[in-house]
Amino acid sequence: MTAIKHALQRDIFTPNDERLLSIVNVCKAGKKKRNCFLCATVTTERPVQVNVVKVKKSDKGDFYKRQTAWVLRDLAVVDAKDAIKENPEFDLHFEKVYKWVASSIAEKNTFISCIWKLNQRYIRKKIDFINVSSQLLEELPKVAEESVPSGENQNVAGGDEEVVDEYQELNAREEQDIEIMMEGCEYAISNAEAFADKLSRELQVLDGANIHSIMASEKQVNILMKLLDEALREVDQIEVKLSSYEEMLQSVKEQMDQISESNHLIHLSNTNNLKLLSEIEFLVNHMDLAKGHIKALQEGDLSSSRGIEACTNAADALLQCMSVTLQPGHEMLHAVKQQQQRFSDLREQFARRLASHLNNVFVQQFIELEKGLINRSYYLSVPGHDQSSTLAQHSIELTLPNHHPFHRDLLRYAKLMEWLKNTDYGKYEGLTTNYMDYLSRLYDREIKDFFEVAKIKMTGATKEGKKFGLHGSSGKLTGSTSSLNKLSVQSSGNRRSQSSSLLDMGNMSASDLDVADRTKFDKIFEQVLSELEPLCLAEQDFISKFFKLQQHLSIPGTPMSDAEEVDGGTLSRAHNTGGLQSMSSENHMIRQMMIKIFRCVEPELNNLIALGDKIDSFNSLYMLVKMSHHVWTAQNVDPTSFLSTTLGNVLVTVKRNFDKCISNQIKQMEDVKISKKSKVGILPFVAEFEEFAALAESIFRNAERRGDLDKAYLKLIRGVFTNVEKVANESQKTPRDVVMMENFHHIFATLSRLKISCLEAEKKEAKQKYTDHLQSYVIYSLGQPLEKLNHFFEGVEARVAQGVREEEVSYQLAFNKQELRKVIKEYPGKEVKKGLDNLYKKVDKHLCEEENLLQVVWHSMQDEFIRQYKHFEGLIARCYPGSGITMEFTIQDILDYFSSIAQSH
Repeated sequence: MTAIKHALQRDIFTPNDERLLSIVNVCKAGKKKRNCFLCATVTTERPVQVNVVKVKKSDKGDFYKRQTAWVLRDLAVVDAKDAIKENPEFDLHFEKVYKWVASSIAEKNTFISCIWKLNQRYIRKKIDFINVSSQLLEELPKVAEESVPSGENQNVAGGDEEVVDEYQELNAREEQDIEIMMEGCEYAISNAEAFADKLSRELQVLDGANIHSIMASEKQVNILMKLLDEALREVDQIEVKLSSYEEMLQSVKEQMDQISESNHLIHLSNTNNLKLLSEIEFLVNHMDLAKGHIKALQEGDLSSSRGIEACTNAADALLQCMSVTLQPGHEMLHAVKQQQQRFSDLREQFARRLASHLNNVFVQQFIELEKGLINRSYYLSVPGHDQSSTLAQHSIELTLPNHHPFHRDLLRYAKLMEWLKNTDYGKYEGLTTNYMDYLSRLYDREIKDFFEVAKIKMTGATKEGKKFGLHGSSGKLTGSTSSLNKLSVQSSGNRRSQSSSLLDMGNMSASDLDVADRTKFDKIFEQVLSELEPLCLAEQDFISKFFKLQQHLSIPGTPMSDAEEVDGGTLSRAHNTGGLQSMSSENHMIRQMMIKIFRCVEPELNNLIALGDKIDSFNSLYMLVKMSHHVWTAQNVDPTSFLSTTLGNVLVTVKRNFDKCISNQIKQMEDVKISKKSKVGILPFVAEFEEFAALAESIFRNAERRGDLDKAYLKLIRGVFTNVEKVANESQKTPRDVVMMENFHHIFATLSRLKISCLEAEKKEAKQKYTDHLQSYVIYSLGQPLEKLNHFFEGVEARVAQGVREEEVSYQLAFNKQELRKVIKEYPGKEVKKGLDNLYKKVDKHLCEEENLLQVVWHSMQDEFIRQYKHFEGLIARCYPGSGITMEFTIQDILDYFSSIAQSH
């Protein structure tokens, strides 16, 4: 190792003015590579710089080269890995951590010791040595002397001592003093020996002055010593006094400790008393019920407004006392238990008294309301009387009794009902059931009598009521489908009865119905719904307020069962005594109560609808509009309410009746039979479609269910179109074109007058069919008056079509000039007029009077005749040029003929 050190010093460090102080043979931890040396060096120039250099053999192995160097002041940590056990590994923390493994423990320790000495001597920033024992750092040189060879040890140690004693850096103050001293001597630099002698002489002078000064100050030293002795004596006296004071304070301290402990106990007692007082005040304030409240609960008058208010306040106070949240341990107090038992007894006693009183109020109100129904029911149930005149004689109006006073009286107990609901749900539920039982019987009678009056007003009298299947006071419909058919008109031979078949829909003859009857039915039906709606809404609102059931509006369109019923038993209800009811359970409870109370509304409405449809199936139009409007209104208020659900169910029935009415009309169209002996004219179902459309437009103006009518229109108009063509094809007396022309003209006129937007396409189709068949009829009819002339010119056109030139047609034997003159002579003006007169009479026989199309057809024939005349003249001019052949009548003659014939008839 010594040889290597000398070699490294000679070859690497001496050329760089560096001295090698310590060396260690190492390799990198975890890697099997060739070894290298870590060297600790110092520069020989001032200022001294300490480095750690990594030296490695060249690739060929013949010499050493300097690979990496670190400045010692950049070293942060030296980690020897273990301060107790010997371990060759160590880490040097420069800009990153370098892990090394030394070839021997002694080399590692010597190197770390050298680093430590250099750090102490030259580096102001101290390096952290971890896992290195302090003993090792202090005693390492002695150990190293034993373990390292003597020559090397002397070199390293001598080098260290030289380094330690050779140079110590001056601070700034020392440098400044030296500069001042040297400036005071001119030869300080040129003659160092003279300068040194001068400094020696000055030093001797200063030493002598110091000795004289010390000897001259002996007197002052003696005086100072005396003063010190006096100060010591004073200190001893002060210490004695302090000791006496301390003994006195010790006794005061003991007394103060006793006083402090006593004050603490007093404060603790006071705190406990305050807490006890607070608890007592809490119990007294929250669990003490005033005597006035107790008296009100036990003896309060539940009939008067003042007594009800007193009982309500007392009940609320009792509930507050019973609901107070007690602190842990309060329940164990005897007074608290006693007070709670007293409150429970008061609650039970008042709940029984309140439930009994409300039951009596229900019964009393029921009896009073029932009295008003006795006379009304009597007049409706007496047999043999003309009920219509009886209603007028006794001023029995189509109105439902007003329950507002009854609700107003009961609403005074609403807060008490809420208290009962929160404290004794069993009695609350019993009152709810009793209320439903009383009210359902009362409303059954009121509503049935109300509907009986409505049916009597619709049908007129008892005999007419029997005609429609009414009997008794219940006003229910009887009979079967066969009995309905017996009411229809059966005379198949009567065309007039047949034409009104769609109007009466197989129920009544057309003579029994008129606009006044339908208007009367509409008003009665509207009045029925207008009376029912506020009644149901008022009752539902009362139930919500009186029984404290919150109405929660749901999203429109939410499905709801329409078959929920209450059978009179205990009203089922999910109840949680520790919390509030859910929204769904409260809505469900309101619906159940309304269904039980108004259980007869939907059947009675269905019976009334059946009666209206039986009287006149067109009444379904009125009912559909009215019922749709009321359903829409009810759903806007509350889509899940009883009224909305019930009217929605009834609306389904009305819509079915309406669809049935439309289907029956189409079926009646298909079953229409025409007479073979008389002209057809305007078909019955065409006229009845006009009546239906006019009626529907007046009824459905601004209605919500306009879409249903538009769909019905489309079904009906297609049925009308189809069956008009069917009848036209089957017609024997009247030409097909006349049947089509007249009926489609009537349809077009109807649609133009009514301006039904959904039938615009059908209106255009009707006009087109009317125009086409008018033209067809005109062309067909005009072919007969000039039949031979028509045939002649058809032959001429056929020759031309076959390729014969027009000017050569006259050379054809069958179509020469003589033949043309012969045919023309057969149609003189007089003969033409006669033929036209016969044609007019024939057209007059074909056309019906109600449509008044004769002049229209006659004018079209005139135009067509003139067009044919001009066509014939053109053929003569082209095929017989220069022949001078002309018709024996002119266009003016034709105009005169048509005008005179029309005027003569």
